[in-house]
Amino acid sequence: MMQLLQRIAAVCVGLGFALAASSQPFPQKLIRIVVPFTPGTGTDTLARVIAQNLTESFKQQVIVENRPGANGIIAVESVAKSAPDGYTLLVTTNTTHAANPSLLKSIPYDPIRDFAPVTKLGNFSPSMLAIDPRLPFKSVAELIAYAKANPGKLSYATGNSTGIVFGAKFARVAGIDVLHVPYKSTPPAMADVIGGQVSMIILDFTNGLTGAKAGKIRALALLSDKPHPLMPELTPLARTPGFEALNAFAWLAAFAPAGTPAETVDTLNRGIVRILKRKDIIDKFFEGLGFEAFGSTPQELGAFVASEIKKWAELVKEAGIQPQ
Repeated sequence: MMQLLQRIAAVCVGLGFALAASSQPFPQKLIRIVVPFTPGTGTDTLARVIAQNLTESFKQQVIVENRPGANGIIAVESVAKSAPDGYTLLVTTNTTHAANPSLLKSIPYDPIRDFAPVTKLGNFSPSMLAIDPRLPFKSVAELIAYAKANPGKLSYATGNSTGIVFGAKFARVAGIDVLHVPYKSTPPAMADVIGGQVSMIILDFTNGLTGAKAGKIRALALLSDKPHPLMPELTPLARTPGFEALNAFAWLAAFAPAGTPAETVDTLNRGIVRILKRKDIIDKFFEGLGFEAFGSTPQELGAFVASEIKKWAELVKEAGIQPQ
C-alpha cells in the first residue's frame, strides 16, 4: 500500500512539473531559423536580422541554420518533420512554397498541409539580368542578336526558382537558344559568371546590386515594369514590347511545422512583425537590400501561398518548363 501511494505521489509530482512547464510563456529555450539557401543570399541576410532582433526581444537565443540543396527541399523537409513547438522555424521564398510543386515531379512535403503560416516578411526588389563583364554586350538587344547568330554559345546560371522560370521565359520570348546551368543558390552561380564559366545570370536584386556596383558583373536590365531608385539607369525589361511578362519579384515568409499551437504562432507573428515595422531596421538593413518589408497575419499568409501555387503553375507552363 505504501509503495502504491509513493507511486501515485511521484506521478502527481511529475504531472505538476509538466503542467508548470506547459504554462510557462513561449519561448523558454533556443529557437532555430532554418534557411534553404547559402549564407550571403538575401534570404539568409534577412533571416539573420530577424534572429538578432528576436534574440533581444524574446530574451532567448535565436540562431540561423543554413541547409541548402535540392531546390530547398532539404531544409523544408527537415522543418516539416520537426517538433511543432515553435522552436524550429523556416524562412523561405516562393521557390519552396510556390514554384517547387510545378517545377518538380514530386516533393516530399506539402507547402500548405505540412506548415503553420507565421507571417509574410515582404518582397525583394525585381530580379535583374546580368552578364560576365568581359562580354561585349552593352544592352539586351545586343545580347539577343549575338545569341541568335550563335545558338548554344551562351549560357545562363540560376540559383533559385525565379531565375529558373524567368530565365526560361526570357529565352523563349527572345527566341534564343541558351544553355541553362542550375546552382544550389545565387552566390556560387554569380561566382561562375564572374569567373567567366557562365555567360549570364538572372539573380535577385540584392546580390545583383552588390556585384554590379563592384564591377564584378554587368547589369543589363531589370525584370520589372518600372525602374528601381537604387539603379535608375537599368532598363525595366517588362516595358519593352513583347517582354511584358518578364516582371519577376521574389517574396519571403516565415513558417512553423503544422500543428504548432496557435498561441505560439501568434507570439512569433507579433515578435517578427514588430521587427519588420521598425524604422531603424528598415533604414539600416532592408532598404539597402532592395527589400520591401511588411508583415501579415498567419491567415493572410496561408491564403497567399495557396494563390501563389496556382500562379507559379501558370508561370512554369508559360515558360515551357517540364517538371524534373
